[in-house]
Amino acid sequence: MVMKSSLSFILFLLLTFTGCNKTNNPRLSGTDTIDNLLYGEGPYYAIGFSFSTAEKVSTLKDPGPDITLENDGTLINLILQTDVGLNGFYLAGEYADASAAQQAFDNITSPNVTDWADWAFSIKPNQVWIYRSGTEHYAKFRIISTISETRNSWDYAECTFEWVYQPDGTLTFPGK
Repeated sequence: MVMKSSLSFILFLLLTFTGCNKTNNPRLSGTDTIDNLLYGEGPYYAIGFSFSTAEKVSTLKDPGPDITLENDGTLINLILQTDVGLNGFYLAGEYADASAAQQAFDNITSPNVTDWADWAFSIKPNQVWIYRSGTEHYAKFRIISTISETRNSWDYAECTFEWVYQPDGTLTFPGK
């Protein structure tokens, strides 16, 4: 009987400790979509994207999203912006089609960025961008698709992008 109780206790401890050993590491790459809708009744907020947490984040949250999407009102120019207080975007290239953009995106392993911009201005499908956060962490992302249209008297914008985040603070990405 004592042996059976000891065995049950050891089994219980083993299950308990292996259940607590879970790590909640966010994904380091993926495909996501954000838009420029506003929510709330004051203060208003938007939902952007955080590369470091790999999730959509409210602009009211601290820390807020890395990127949010804006429409300049012309239905032509979509803008990705950040509020980190430094120039955080670099256009690595624009490509004729999705296949060429995908190949360029996959081949970016150690970009040499010389000129950072405040915004990712006039985003379009088949562009590849490099993002720098306020904590000097980097992401590369490829614009897959955009929507810019009027919906219910609102200049609606939507952007789907593929991304890879580099959490170690270097500007080196894994190659494919």
